[in-house]
Amino acid sequence: MKAKNSRYVILAKRLSESQKSQITSLKLSGVGLQALDYRTYPQGSLAAQLLGFVNNDGLGTYGLEQKFNQDLSGTPGMLKAITDASGVPLAASRDNIQLDPKAGQDLTLTIDISMQKGLESILQKGLQKVKSPSGSALIINPNDGAILAMANWPSFDPAHYFDISDPSKFNDPAISAPLEIGSVMKVLTVSAGINQGVINSNTTYHDSGSATIDGFTIKNVHPIPSDPVSIGDVLRYSLNTGAIFTLKQMGGGDINQKGRRIWHDYMTDHFQLGKKTGIDLPNEGAGSIPDPDNGYGLNLQYANTAFGQGMTATILQIAAAYAAVLNGGTYYRPYVVDSRSTDGKTHSTKPQVVAKNVVSTQTSAQIRSLMQYVFEQNHSGYSSNLHAGYIIGGKTGTAQIPQPSGGYKTNVYNGTFLGYVGGDKPQYLAAVVVNTPDLPGYDSAGAQAAAPIFGSIEDMLINNFGVIPKTH
Repeated sequence: MKAKNSRYVILAKRLSESQKSQITSLKLSGVGLQALDYRTYPQGSLAAQLLGFVNNDGLGTYGLEQKFNQDLSGTPGMLKAITDASGVPLAASRDNIQLDPKAGQDLTLTIDISMQKGLESILQKGLQKVKSPSGSALIINPNDGAILAMANWPSFDPAHYFDISDPSKFNDPAISAPLEIGSVMKVLTVSAGINQGVINSNTTYHDSGSATIDGFTIKNVHPIPSDPVSIGDVLRYSLNTGAIFTLKQMGGGDINQKGRRIWHDYMTDHFQLGKKTGIDLPNEGAGSIPDPDNGYGLNLQYANTAFGQGMTATILQIAAAYAAVLNGGTYYRPYVVDSRSTDGKTHSTKPQVVAKNVVSTQTSAQIRSLMQYVFEQNHSGYSSNLHAGYIIGGKTGTAQIPQPSGGYKTNVYNGTFLGYVGGDKPQYLAAVVVNTPDLPGYDSAGAQAAAPIFGSIEDMLINNFGVIPKTH
């Protein structure tokens, strides 16, 4: 009441009807109430990080609300007029100017609301089971780039964003948090090797179980299954030495500048890693790919990238790259806005091709078969089901977590899984990240934490979302 240079002070916002009635009944002199408009979210926390929220100042913040704030807000109207002493416009004045308000656009999303609810439930239950503090999952149409569901946990209720003390919960880690992705990278490494013609799905090679590069020895988690080793078993047993073997073939038999440059070209120009996908959402992370020509210990660094360490990417980037490899070689820009409507006119989003010939159709067919072989051989270890009449393929990843001071943390890992379901061709592609699950063993984060979540996603898609079975 004693404040100077202020006509009024806001005492509280977003009062309930009950509070309003109580204050009104007091009939306090100088105390008034004003009705304001607020964005409401009927589905509660559903797709919260994807949507974002509108703050108390009416500005879209995070997610789609931020990205399309101006389009959704529209334009307010204006009346400029000559008035009488009481402020009433003089209707006869020719100087009156009136601009009608313009309604904002309506956005229709690619998100399937039932699929979104199912994915969020599966993700939360899967993370809680392995005592993981956080994780992400998404489902994408690999044949056009449309995001059909994108989930993160923990989440928040955008209608009560002001109750959140940690603003990092507003971010969408699936697109904004690059990480060392682990062995899911091996599918891309093998894709590059096959596409270069230096290996194929029938290639075998001698594997001693370790590889020494620049004085450092890299070993496998699993023992060598047999000798010689097949490319299928490189992916089945997730052999680091097999990824290194593939990289060596790109260099003519050794890790060298030629091989590094070829692999760098595939990572950045074919698979579009190290750059933003351009999805129609804000705050996207680009990740990082090491320079093939400049730096320390390049041969060792590039050996690590072949199995998903020493580089970073978001799970969205990896999903988009997998989609291009699986669909026959076309990289589509991921998107979540299906159409925009304004003034009664609807403008649909056309799938945007970023790159063609990412891999050949022949390479794509071999990779689909290899991923299917991996899943068929490992599905019981993934706690996942096979479904007669459908094709299912997938690959685990377990990644060490870098220390801020250098090196990697011990006994704590992130788990990833990329997999597809379909009939004659992949119809859905799902990606999963599980952060630091409380499980023993190096490879448990991928096989025992991330893979079972994919198994539940796979069941949901086949049972409820119209996966077309094989015709032959």
